[in-house]
Amino acid sequence: MSYVESNELFLAYQSTYRRYHSTETAVVIVHNDLLRAVDSGRRGRLSAPVLLDLSLAFDTVHHTVLLGILENRFLVSGVLLDWFRSYLTDRWQTFYTGGSQSAAFALDCSVLQGSVLGPVEFIAYTEDFTELFRRYQLHYHLYADDKQLYDDVLVSQAGTLL
Repeated sequence: MSYVESNELFLAYQSTYRRYHSTETAVVIVHNDLLRAVDSGRRGRLSAPVLLDLSLAFDTVHHTVLLGILENRFLVSGVLLDWFRSYLTDRWQTFYTGGSQSAAFALDCSVLQGSVLGPVEFIAYTEDFTELFRRYQLHYHLYADDKQLYDDVLVSQAGTLL
């Protein structure tokens, strides 16, 4: 985390798993942006937030993709990259149901939400969402697996979006 913080590798609009960034930070920023849009005095505008919450989000993290992001975006290499690779690969899972154990199967996705690394790995994995948001000039804020998108749009007198 000290490497990521000192090199400012996390996004400014990511309010989780970081010092001085919290739920309160996310709510205040989004609320402030929406109020500023309303107070801008531009008639015929509607502020439209879209809130995304991914179900079982930490289970969607693909290990090979995450390793590529760590190497290419966060410049993790050498022994540290080998450590991440060792941590993420050759993982197996079984289930118990009705007193029986399933056959073991390989896991190529998922990071542990309750671990120290899981949440940080998840936000590193999903930060490329922001490229899409920026491409369409949407305002956004991220909090863990939640994404808040918002913009103000022009509305006609008939109430249709222009």
